[in-house]
Amino acid sequence: MAPHGEGSEEAMVVQDENRKPISSILIIIGVDSVGTISASLVTYAAIQALQPDLIINAGTAGSFKVKGASISDVFLASDVAFHDRRIPIPVFDLYGVGSRQSFSTPNLLKELNLKAGKLSTGDSLDMSPQEEASIVANDATVKDMEGAAVAYVADLLKVPAIFIKAVTDIVDGEKPPAEEFLQNLAAVTAALDQAVTQVVDFINGKCLSEL
Repeated sequence: MAPHGEGSEEAMVVQDENRKPISSILIIIGVDSVGTISASLVTYAAIQALQPDLIINAGTAGSFKVKGASISDVFLASDVAFHDRRIPIPVFDLYGVGSRQSFSTPNLLKELNLKAGKLSTGDSLDMSPQEEASIVANDATVKDMEGAAVAYVADLLKVPAIFIKAVTDIVDGEKPPAEEFLQNLAAVTAALDQAVTQVVDFINGKCLSEL
């Protein structure tokens, strides 16, 4: 028999929470205040005020030709990490990368036919050679400027989070990322809006364990 200590009680509480219908969803979209500082502050304040059952971080992202991505592809991130926090000291280096898994939603992924991939976050649209190496080390398919910061706060406050990213620019493509981002922003935002609507419709009436 399993011991009935604090760990068992905590596991039972988590299990019960996963079986309760989701009643509140916090959707965080980086539009005007771009970057990790804004994302973390907004996430923290919103969780404190609203106490959501689930966070959806929806936004645009760059992706990579080598990963088979195309403009307007919509990805559901399986993992998130930072690529611009370089702390070459044992233990601190892992903290800098801050790798975390997103909340697992296999049924959502299958039902909506979204693409899956790892997400890497930094505070610049372009990337230095060091950041490029970190993105490769993170095995990232998409890169953004908010996701890992949202994941950090969500993990800190024990709120499940998922990350939906629509591709505006191909980082290793032929066009400069900034030019391609502006060229595709309107169309990709429409694709993202449609995807998020489908995600919310799918989640409606379900428990976390059903996602």
